[in-house]
Amino acid sequence: MNLWQTALLVAAAVAATVGLFLFARRFAPAEGFFVDGDRAAGVFGVLATGFAVLLGFVIFLAFESYDTARAGAQAEATLTIQQFETAQLFPRPVARRLGGELICYGRAVVALEWPSLVAGREPGFNPWGIPLFRTLQTAQPTTSTEQAAYEKWLDQTSAREQSRLDRVRASGGAIPTPLWVLLLVAAALVFLYAFLFADPREGRIPQAVIVGTITALLGTSLLVIRFLNHPYAAGSGGLRPAEMARVLAQIDRASAALDAHPRVPCDAAGRPR
Repeated sequence: MNLWQTALLVAAAVAATVGLFLFARRFAPAEGFFVDGDRAAGVFGVLATGFAVLLGFVIFLAFESYDTARAGAQAEATLTIQQFETAQLFPRPVARRLGGELICYGRAVVALEWPSLVAGREPGFNPWGIPLFRTLQTAQPTTSTEQAAYEKWLDQTSAREQSRLDRVRASGGAIPTPLWVLLLVAAALVFLYAFLFADPREGRIPQAVIVGTITALLGTSLLVIRFLNHPYAAGSGGLRPAEMARVLAQIDRASAALDAHPRVPCDAAGRPR
């Protein structure tokens, strides 16, 4: 959902709520539903404060998941090009195979894994994780440089796999269903309680502003949580594989500059040939 759609949705909700409130206002008692307005306002304050605390907690939880996914995608892309550089320190046949399989790994992230994330599904293993491991097994480091590269490659592989886990775990959302239910119930209570303040003695515009403001706040808050809880959704602000695509372009330029000639065993989408 883009920004314009979000704005239209919130505006429609505000318009519908204000219309409903003004209609219900016609049937409200002349003195209002509350005999003691101060006491009712105090209860409403407690209810609104509880909802605000719950809302802040849920937004923090959703933003933490969003930020972890974003950081994981960036770290995974950075480690991919770092491993390509490390691979050039191996014997040339192994370096060509590792470099080509890393390119295929990146292509699979962009063309195979990301569409699953956008659809809300957690992808399985990257198809090039096992080929990379098997190719590494064929390496027989003899020099100190090759031995250092071998150890560094293992460390980078562990870090890349952890970054990938951070990226894919966010696809299913970080907020559990019971917390969603509690949040929606609390929002509904705040919304319904506001309707009890309908008073035909008050001006229409001030009361319409009050209920419209509450509706806009509740609507935008829930939409923000929904956005943060699904970081790969299509629309403004959704995470895209831009970092991995940039890294793949850098690997192509580095291959030409280093005369590496990696052997790429996949098509443009990362599928094995």
